Amino acid sequence: MKIKTKDMILVSMFAALTAIGAYLQIPTQPIPFTFQFFFCAFSGLILGSRRGIMSQILYIIIGLAGLPIFAGGKGGIQHIFSPTFGYLIGFMLCSYIIGKLTEKQGEIKFVRLLTSVVIGIIVVYIIGVPYLYMIMNIVMKNPMSMSTAIKTGFTIFIIQDLIKCVVISLIGVKIVPILRKSGMLEKNVS
Repeated sequence: MKIKTKDMILVSMFAALTAIGAYLQIPTQPIPFTFQFFFCAFSGLILGSRRGIMSQILYIIIGLAGLPIFAGGKGGIQHIFSPTFGYLIGFMLCSYIIGKLTEKQGEIKFVRLLTSVVIGIIVVYIIGVPYLYMIMNIVMKNPMSMSTAIKTGFTIFIIQDLIKCVVISLIGVKIVPILRKSGMLEKNVS
């Protein structure tokens, strides 16, 4: 697979934006509002499935290599055993799925785009919550019920994430047609 220079730049840019999103926070209660998911979703939306997932894989590799780019300024291979690492795995698949679903859309419509982004965030939770449960119980030996994992890893975040999905979709409806027209983004690419 040959990767063009433009692709390398875009993949690297979205990996960096996702890292920046881990640091950008709006202090809300009980959980701060971060921008990590914004850039993850936009990587799939703008770059497509193949380049989008590459950007998230690059983000994770750089973080696991030791750069403190994960939420809370963390990094290193030991982060695999963090209760939140499952969400990072979910980001990879989220980016791919949003990209794949968007690539298949001819004319970009808000409801279809919103559906794609919501499916993406659901995938993040489907991977993140069980991973949280597993790490807490098996690795950290800190007993946690699945209902507590759902409350801790899903319930308190879902409203903020649905708001993010709406905002991403509102922006996406405007920028995807412009990017397609400019030739930067093609539909039905893989």
